Amino acid sequence: MDIDIDTTTSGPVFNGQARAAVTAFIDEAEEEIARRGVNIVRAELDHVLRNPTGYYESQIQTDRVAGDSVVTDGGVVYGPWLAGVGSRNAPETRFAGYPHWRLATQRLQAEAADIAEKVLPQFIRRME
Repeated sequence: MDIDIDTTTSGPVFNGQARAAVTAFIDEAEEEIARRGVNIVRAELDHVLRNPTGYYESQIQTDRVAGDSVVTDGGVVYGPWLAGVGSRNAPETRFAGYPHWRLATQRLQAEAADIAEKVLPQFIRRME
């Protein structure tokens, strides 16, 4: 006994639209998470800086590094000192640095899934 089965494949999974939508979703979610990260870092700086000039806060930005969205201070020379990881921090000086990056990272990790979930629906529609 022989059984012949004919199948026809069509739709976003088979024509590449789903893969493109997933890739676009990942990129958009990363960018949205990074933008939120900028806001969190700036908010944390508002809590800790005693005499803000506005310059350092203005340098907090998103950037693309090796295809990923990252939050950076643009390489401000005293950024590591403010964060407490510079060569001139304790024990060289009494200033141990501010926890703005660490606190922002913790908050962003807690919020990242919700941010990505809010971005997802527009990409789901592309796969229908």
